Amino acid sequence: MKHRLLTRGVLTAALSFAFILPAFSPAMTAAEAAAAKKPAVRTAAAAKPPVRKTARKPVSTINPIKGGLPTQAARAALTKDLDAMIGNTGTHVPGLGVIVFKDGKEVYSHFAGRRRIGASSGGSDLPVTRDTRFRVASVSKVFTGLAVMQLAAQGKIGLDEDISRYLGYTLRNPNFPDTPITVRMLLSHTSSLRDGSSYSLPPSVSLREYFRPGSRYYSSSHFSSKWQQPGRYFKYANINFGVLGTIIERVTGQRFDQYMKSHILADLDTQASFFPATLSPAAFAGLGTIYRKNEGSDWDETGPWIPQCDDFRGTQPKPWTAPSGYSLSGYRPGTNGTVFAPQGGLRISYEELSHALRLFINKGVFNGRTVVRPDLINQMMTEQWTYSPAQKNGDTYGGSIEGYGLAFYPIRGRSTSRVVRDHILNLWGHTGEAYGLLAGLFVVPGTKNGFLYIMNGEAIAEDDDPRSAGKFSGNYIWEENIMNAICRHIYFGEEK
Repeated sequence: MKHRLLTRGVLTAALSFAFILPAFSPAMTAAEAAAAKKPAVRTAAAAKPPVRKTARKPVSTINPIKGGLPTQAARAALTKDLDAMIGNTGTHVPGLGVIVFKDGKEVYSHFAGRRRIGASSGGSDLPVTRDTRFRVASVSKVFTGLAVMQLAAQGKIGLDEDISRYLGYTLRNPNFPDTPITVRMLLSHTSSLRDGSSYSLPPSVSLREYFRPGSRYYSSSHFSSKWQQPGRYFKYANINFGVLGTIIERVTGQRFDQYMKSHILADLDTQASFFPATLSPAAFAGLGTIYRKNEGSDWDETGPWIPQCDDFRGTQPKPWTAPSGYSLSGYRPGTNGTVFAPQGGLRISYEELSHALRLFINKGVFNGRTVVRPDLINQMMTEQWTYSPAQKNGDTYGGSIEGYGLAFYPIRGRSTSRVVRDHILNLWGHTGEAYGLLAGLFVVPGTKNGFLYIMNGEAIAEDDDPRSAGKFSGNYIWEENIMNAICRHIYFGEEK
């Protein structure tokens, strides 16, 4: 979504998260040094605004979702629209996949294009399939959020507790020294913590150093100004989930990635992982690469696809080495959960992501077992923050985020965040965008309908290229194209 680089890292393509480096190492490549100079997250103030097209006014009445299974003609029309998104230039993508549920059952799936481009990544081309897994960027936050809610149900985490209780030291915004920062604020991006130039630290460094004045890793930009009060002002910040990952480690005694793999990810019957070194050989073999057509800030849409992330070329990382190259041998759980990218590092397949979709459709139940209590799932889909134009109490990122729950946010069918052009449809879910990947997981509230998608590349720059702007909403054009097509064909029965 516009001005929303939700999980962008600052290291080279093979790395899965960014580290703050106080000075450039002599061993750095020129490309690494150039990349490290760039901010990890581009804010609305820093980004070049795209050329905005006049938003098309939505229809004035809510058309009911068409009952029954989608017709063969509607499915064929959706397949045609999705296949038209595959290509090598402009707003085309190298590969994509979609799974759609209606009335609690899967009614459509389609996978197209390439998960690996042989000319760019060595070897031969490999297709996108149902079992292809990608690093799904900020869709990962949903899973971190589920883990927090599961621990809340066990009494190990209190949503309204001061996070200092869990961290073992006092963490407050110096502009609001008397205002506790709570777990709820982290989950809803109202904590007043900010990403600064990056939002991850080496495994040997405590997360505390990120917030401690005088530390080589500290910056005053890691906190909001005195005009943006904790609990009231919304600004999307990945560091919130790095802190949550650290809290999960503190209360469980396990490394974040290991805890997630043995709990939420296992509860959903997946082989997914936040750390590619711990994927099974079969799961690793299905890992897809993410591509863009840029070298630093220079884009050439007619040039080759350039690997940005997970271009391992068949060699799986070693479990004792972080993707950055730092050793994990001395890492102590509870000191720095940012190492495992709780905000965006999950590698998961389309099939496995559909298990999470089933969980939300069934209010926390998966395969007959309650994974997260229904009341806590409802809290995730309850607005903790709502944008007020009068108060200007947050950043809406071009109108794409107008409210936020707990690791989930609403899309409003009548407003600038909408993703369906000619119908009104409200959704709850989360998008992901990083390194050229775009992904989404959404449910239609009050129904058992929902969908997911993953696309693995961009030939043009988000924000800087006017073609990246949505035509009728505040979303990126790729997000509009795929979600509008899914909803109008499957839910509203359009056959053309």
